Order: sequence, then C-alpha cells, then structure tokens
Amino acid sequence: MKSLVEDELCFPHLNSSCRKVVRPHFVSMFTYILLSSISLLTVTLNLLVIISISHFRQLHTPTNLLLLSLAVSDLFVGLIVFFQILLIDGCWFLGDLVCILYLYVAYVITSASVGTMMLISVDRYVAICEPLHYSNKVTQKRVTICVCLCWTCSAIYSTLLLKDNLEEPGRYNSCFGECVIVINYIAGLADLFFTFIGPVTVIIVLYMRVFVVAVTQARVMRSHVAVLPHKFSVNKTAKKSELKAARTLGVVIVVFLLCFCPYYCVSLSGQDTYLDASSATIVICVFYFNSCLNPLIYAFFYPWFRRSMKLIVTLEILQPGSCERNLL
Repeated sequence: MKSLVEDELCFPHLNSSCRKVVRPHFVSMFTYILLSSISLLTVTLNLLVIISISHFRQLHTPTNLLLLSLAVSDLFVGLIVFFQILLIDGCWFLGDLVCILYLYVAYVITSASVGTMMLISVDRYVAICEPLHYSNKVTQKRVTICVCLCWTCSAIYSTLLLKDNLEEPGRYNSCFGECVIVINYIAGLADLFFTFIGPVTVIIVLYMRVFVVAVTQARVMRSHVAVLPHKFSVNKTAKKSELKAARTLGVVIVVFLLCFCPYYCVSLSGQDTYLDASSATIVICVFYFNSCLNPLIYAFFYPWFRRSMKLIVTLEILQPGSCERNLL
C-alpha cells in the first residue's frame, strides 16, 4: 500500500508532495503526442516565416514587419508548449521560479500576439479602405515603433497582472510540485477585456468594414462588365475576389474566436481566475493552437511564402545574392 501511495506522488520522499494526475495511459500518451505536434509544427512554420521575411529584402514591407512580429511571438508560444508537456502528469519539477517565469512569458507573448493581430487588422483596413493614403500613413518606421510599443506594453501589462505572483513565486501552491497562479476577480476582468473583448471587437469591426469595401469594389467591377461585355473574364475574377475575401476574413475571425473563447470562458467561472496548468491542458492546447494556425492564415495564403519556403528547404538561400531574389 505504501509503495502504491508513493507511486502517486510527484516527489515520493516528501509528505507535502502533490499527487500525480491519475488518467489512463493512452490519454497521457495522446496528450503528449498532441502537445509535441503542436510545439514542433508551430516552431517550424513560424521559423520559416521569420527566415523568409528577414532574409529576402523584397519582403521588407510594413505589412510583413507585422507578420514578422506575429511569427516571433508565435514561435515562442511553440517553445513554451514544451513546459506544458512537463505537466501532463500534473507534476512540476523545475521549481517555483521557473514556474512563474514560464507563466509570465506565456502572458507576455500571448498579449503581444493579440496586439500584433490588431495592428494587422488596422494595416489591412488602411490599405483597402484608404489606399491613396496608405503609403503616407503606414511606413516601416511607424510600424517598427508600433511593434516595439506592443511588446513593451505587453511586458508591463503582464507584470502588473502577475504582480503578486512575481513578488513571491509559489505563494499559491498548495503542495510541493505544483505550478499555479492566482489572479483576483478585478484583474481577471481587466485581462478579459484587454486581451479578448477589446481586441475581438476591434478586429471584427475593422474586418467587417474591409469586407464591405471589398464587396462594394467587386460589385463596381461587375458593373463595368455590364458596360464592357467583351471583358467577361473580369466578371469571373470579381466573383473569385469577392468569395476569397469572404472566406479569408471569415477564417481569420472564426479561428481567432474558436481558439481564444474556451480559455476566457473558463476565466469567467468562479470568484477568482485560477489557472492550474495541469488541469487545463486541453483548454491551453486550443489556446496555443492559434499560434500554429496564424502562419497558415497570414502567410501560407501569400504566394511569396511558398516560393521562399522552397528556397529555404532546398538551401538556395545560402547562395550569394539570394536575398535579392524576386518573390513577388
């Protein structure tokens, strides 16, 4: 009986040790494979985006700088998923300091990712709704400043949100081998607004405006086809453009909501926002999976990414002058 009890403890020689999460072996293996796959795929895809935009000079545009920032934050998300793998059995073996640093970094990069998505929506809004003023309003210098502010504000925001946990790591642990943080109700509501409700509202409003403008432009092109019937191919192109705009914007909004809603629905349940990393594995998996999908949504739809990926995989970027290749 004593041996059985010790097998259930994270640290068998400590009476204050936490107990392992008891679950079927196949469930643990499935979770391990799922998290490992998400981590590997997220790191690989975002690393390809980072190398592509950083290496090829033709891709050094304001919009791509935003995609680069998003890829960097998502790359780190893929890396910290590794720590979630360590919590499959509900045991944390790396100490309280590493625990709070892991969770702090998770908050910073998640906030930075959401902030960058907002900047991307603003960039697309100006590009489509105010195309004549885009080159004057959106410059590389301004985008760089906005990206730096986004990351700085994310760091400050996360510090304030986790202030108590940072001052005394492990203060809310109920046993040895646990990795938890506690955020009070007010801070939880603030987090819900600043990292979910606010960004979602901005993104949806801006993208709906972009969608309306795109549909209007497509209808204008159709009217030109009625006047110039011999250019029937334009009508076909306009239809494809309208459908592509609807599909792409719909994917962006739906994926973002599907990945972020579960976590913030959990954060609304209860008096405190209690994040137990071991018991919230599935919710966090879905939350982090958005970082794996971002490069697919924002980069794989661009032809230049497929071309640059081919050059990277075949190691042609190591050839002299490869950074000057034409990808557009």
